[in-house]
Amino acid sequence: MRAAEIRECGRPPVVAERDTPVPRDGEVLVDVLAAPVTPLDLLCATGTSYFGRPATPYVPGVQGVGTAGGRTVWFPTPAGMAAGDGSMAEVAAVPESELVELPDGTDPVALAALGLSAVAAHMALTMRGELAPGEQVIVLGAGGVVGQAAVRLARIAGARRVVAGARSPAALERAERAGADAVVALDTGDAGELARRFAAAADGPADLVLDPLFGAPAAAAALALRPGGRLVNLGGSAGETCPIESATLRGRSLRLLGYTNNELTAEQRAAAIGFVAARAAAGELSVAHETVPLADAAAAWRRQAAGAAEGRIVLIPRPGG
Repeated sequence: MRAAEIRECGRPPVVAERDTPVPRDGEVLVDVLAAPVTPLDLLCATGTSYFGRPATPYVPGVQGVGTAGGRTVWFPTPAGMAAGDGSMAEVAAVPESELVELPDGTDPVALAALGLSAVAAHMALTMRGELAPGEQVIVLGAGGVVGQAAVRLARIAGARRVVAGARSPAALERAERAGADAVVALDTGDAGELARRFAAAADGPADLVLDPLFGAPAAAAALALRPGGRLVNLGGSAGETCPIESATLRGRSLRLLGYTNNELTAEQRAAAIGFVAARAAAGELSVAHETVPLADAAAAWRRQAAGAAEGRIVLIPRPGG
């Protein structure tokens, strides 16, 4: 079978012929239909993640969509985080207990593009952020996959207004297409200026901030929260530290909360994937994405790492198959 291989940490994958995996006890073979190139894949392959340096060569891809036993399924893998190969191959061996059966009519590519990013957005808004109908939400990084999903999911959950912050004109356009009521350009590191922009875009104080950025944008968004408001952080792409002042936290009794998909049980993750799949099948949830044949995985990997892709890149192991 064909597969993408990480042969050297810090380098893009090489597409090569490999033996088809032999399933161990409890595993099944999945014919892969779609494998997204995600930030976690890129991070693990650098060899500098908190999971440690992966043994090479290995097949990357921490999630995918495929078929097994006549069913269309979503599946996770430990690729790059622990021993084992991932989804960027024609066939993957996956524990049967971890397969999530998808509803009829699911678009494998669209679901792969959403995947765990949409799970993070959904659970950060609901389980961690406790979003209630009628609340106003600020979504940072709203041009990214997590952010686009969060804009749509906040609306699904009953938010009365969604204000989206994004850094580039293209990202702002994606946030608008996702359904944001207002967009704020995050093109400065001046937290005071960004706070003024959020105040102008919001309809009064916000209740909840979903933050995959941290840094100055998070500090600015915190200033737009009402007393007792919540900020849920699930990333640090704008900075590993954030200039939120103590007086802001104490004066408004704000709640700063962290979120990671790693805290989910297998049952919670499966339920969240099921929710995402149902909303996608209903036409309510989607994110910008593009498809690339597995043969072009190296170039796709470089573009996704450079932020030069139009949304999430999804590799197709068997084009036309």
